[in-house]
Amino acid sequence: MKVSLFATCLVDLFQSNVGKATVELLEKLGCEIDFPESQVCCGQPSYNSGYIKESKEAMKRMIETFADADYVVSPSGSCAYMFHEYPRIFKDDPIWEHRARELAEKTYELTQFIVDVLKVEDVGARFDGSATYHTSCHMTRLLGVKKAPMILLNNVEGLRMTELPGKEKCCGFGGTFSVKMAQISEQMVDEKVTHIEETQADYLIGADAGCLMNIGGRIDRKGKPIKVLHIAEVLNSR
Repeated sequence: MKVSLFATCLVDLFQSNVGKATVELLEKLGCEIDFPESQVCCGQPSYNSGYIKESKEAMKRMIETFADADYVVSPSGSCAYMFHEYPRIFKDDPIWEHRARELAEKTYELTQFIVDVLKVEDVGARFDGSATYHTSCHMTRLLGVKKAPMILLNNVEGLRMTELPGKEKCCGFGGTFSVKMAQISEQMVDEKVTHIEETQADYLIGADAGCLMNIGGRIDRKGKPIKVLHIAEVLNSR
């Protein structure tokens, strides 16, 4: 099965280890990975900031970049969801709306692809430690991916999972929200860190680089010993 990797900006610039783990994991599951080098930002930050016209240029670039892909897989539920927003954004342009819909229909978040398309629930991973899982807003509420991450994590040998109190609450990142509303964002992420501490877990696992960067940064500033990992890193472990 041929898969085109949509790496996302944060993975490309700050968390290349997540991209590497994603590729290695999918290859172990029998996928042939393609990485289109012409990919850019999906346009979400600028679109959410009101720059609609400018964002569409980046979106068109992404539509063209993945036009020949069989499947598009991303280690970010938020960015994968943005592709699913493209048809609505181009609803007044029949040609681009059609092309956008084709892209949306073949785009998946990593765990969603593994469970729903590859039909794999146990990737054969082993990871010793106690952990809790952060459910990011876009991935769960908008993309609708809720069960797949936990199905995969519960089948990781040696991993002890504890449910995160207040897991439905936002971590305060929200892309540009954390910049425009910094003081509110800080209070939200502090609450999230407190809940993580309550689990007494050694690791916080998540599936969105933005959330992990936000929570991980706050954990570091507070001097907490909790380690932050992307789910791809855990599922790729042996």
